[in-house]
Amino acid sequence: MRAVFALVLTFSSFLLHASGHQVPLDDPNPWTSKYGAQIDLPFTGPLSFSHLPYSRCLEDESAEFDIAVLGMPFDTAVTYRSGARFGPFAIRSGSRRQRAERGYSLAWRNNPYEQGSKVLDCGDVPVSPFDNALAVDQMEVAYTTLLERPIASHDDSRIWSSKSIAKDKQEHPRIISLGGDHTIVLPILRSLNKVYGNISVIHFDAHLDTWEGYTGQTPTEQSRITHGTFFAIAREEGLLSNSSIHAGVRCKLTGLDDLSHDEAVGFKLITTDDIDDYGTTEIIRRIRERVGDTPVYLSFDIDVIDPGLAPATGTPEAGGWTVREVKRIIRGLAGLNFVGADIVEVSPGYDHAEVTGIIAADLVHDFLSMFLSQAPPKAPEDSSPLSRQEL
Repeated sequence: MRAVFALVLTFSSFLLHASGHQVPLDDPNPWTSKYGAQIDLPFTGPLSFSHLPYSRCLEDESAEFDIAVLGMPFDTAVTYRSGARFGPFAIRSGSRRQRAERGYSLAWRNNPYEQGSKVLDCGDVPVSPFDNALAVDQMEVAYTTLLERPIASHDDSRIWSSKSIAKDKQEHPRIISLGGDHTIVLPILRSLNKVYGNISVIHFDAHLDTWEGYTGQTPTEQSRITHGTFFAIAREEGLLSNSSIHAGVRCKLTGLDDLSHDEAVGFKLITTDDIDDYGTTEIIRRIRERVGDTPVYLSFDIDVIDPGLAPATGTPEAGGWTVREVKRIIRGLAGLNFVGADIVEVSPGYDHAEVTGIIAADLVHDFLSMFLSQAPPKAPEDSSPLSRQEL
């Protein structure tokens, strides 16, 4: 018995003396005395985007932000594979290795969290999975609620690329929406239109999403609203400008009439194959020329990326762009008049090793730098790390 008691004392002494710092037995908080703050590791802690502060902003009117990350877990208007309601979770999970303290990017030459703007994860919109009309209204009301909040930062010296003048002459927060299927853009455009008027859209997608409907399958007005028709509906409602553009389209069509209708909706077209014929520099130039200085919304469907790289999506199309190519194009868009952005159609049930969620999270990080940069980053004469080493 004495041997057991001695063993317990020895083990306790080992614990108290670990790391060479003894904690008194009457210490009210041994952990902080010995190890300091309770820091979340990349794989621990509450699930917020990149370990950002988290708030239920829709009900918490005291929450302050310049840029909000907002989940929209809606997927009941898809035409093929469902599951994108879990997209916001997958993107946040894919962001766990990211954090503000290690946010500097060699490609962007900045840390978006150190540009003077407050970024906040505002949680998810509680959308109805049973009533699409109700869900679309819930998303519009939620987006409007956050869009009408005052911005958190009032330092005129901070980097802020938005040049648009809202109807009320005020500066509004910007929102990065995590889908959800692509239908979420319709309530978003309805909300943005109240503040900025008609919006130009830069649309990264394998599909046009400007179809009028599906023959014989849309007997009601609500059934017309799907993730493949929302841009046509937005055009009918007068929400879009005449200077929108697709990037990365490669889907099958019913015929050339689809393209004629697409142009009538207000879009020009960059196909997936154009990157081989013209390169990323020309694609960037065409996008910038098309939207000009109009208020711009960027909508990014993860299926623009080849499904061999990002398999977790509802309507995969073979032969897409690489992650590196789309990231390069996005960097070239910095300085445009962005009023919002989204990333949609991440459906993690079809993922492997979280690769799609990780890609999506990294793209959201790019969106933050894109918002907060006044121009695309310029590469030095020789940016290779090897060139700066003495060999």
